[in-house]
Amino acid sequence: MSLPTDTPATVAPVPDTQLPPAPTWRRELRRAWASMVASRWALMGLIILLIAIFVAIFGPALAPFDPNRQNILLRLVEPGGAGPGGSVYWMGSDALGRDVFSRLLHGARVSLLVGFAAIAVGGTIGIIAGLLSGYFGGWVDDIIMRLGDIQLAFPFILLAIMFLVVLGPGLLNIILVLGIGQWITYARIVRAETLSLREKEYVEAARAMGDSTLSIMFRTILPNIMAPLTVIASFNVASVILSEAALSFLGLGVPPNVPTWGSMLSESREHLLSNRWWLAIFPGMAIVLVVLAFNIIGDWLRDHLDPRLREHG
Repeated sequence: MSLPTDTPATVAPVPDTQLPPAPTWRRELRRAWASMVASRWALMGLIILLIAIFVAIFGPALAPFDPNRQNILLRLVEPGGAGPGGSVYWMGSDALGRDVFSRLLHGARVSLLVGFAAIAVGGTIGIIAGLLSGYFGGWVDDIIMRLGDIQLAFPFILLAIMFLVVLGPGLLNIILVLGIGQWITYARIVRAETLSLREKEYVEAARAMGDSTLSIMFRTILPNIMAPLTVIASFNVASVILSEAALSFLGLGVPPNVPTWGSMLSESREHLLSNRWWLAIFPGMAIVLVVLAFNIIGDWLRDHLDPRLREHG
């Protein structure tokens, strides 16, 4: 009588449908990229923005001349004209013989730095103020909102001029002034969202589990309101860049030895009625393209992050 022998068990291959799904952030990134490629304007805005960031980072190393190097003998050379030592002024020279192209490359760093840093300052202050106002309400809400109303009662450009006259021009001062001028926008948005979220079930569950107030505000409520804040920030970067250009145009921006697009426009005022078109066209076009890129990306972010708009799109 033969004994039964054990037969080796065969393992069925795991179908593809049982493989673990890709991480959520990867799926979201692929969906965002597909949405941006489908929207050609958004892709164009991203390309312009990436070029501007590249220029801001590596522009000083790529600049053919010192942006503050003066050569009176080669002043107001037209674009493509001969520079010192057989070189070329690709965008011409200004009234002091400085290379416009080199100054444009150096100015990108200041303009983008002011834009992002001011939004970081204003966004941080506004988010904290909005969370406190919306979560606690009462007299805390009244004080914060009344301070915002007082600021909005004055034209921002006049407040910025007043503070910069007192503090003096400088990169840090202009970042602080422009950042403080943006906080109320974020505070009002965060306050409104916090008022609607603080009574939600998951917030009540966090309270029941013993989470601290700071944990509820910054780890439970804040992540759920980042979508509108991201959209507002993309638009505000453009407005801050324009404000910096306006203040530099008035001589209240960074010091004169630091080239910015706004100061280049200011220096071209004396030649607007002459045939020195390149002095205003090149920095003006740089401002227009970067601001347009941020506005286009802001429109795309609004459509992409809002599920209601995405469903009807």
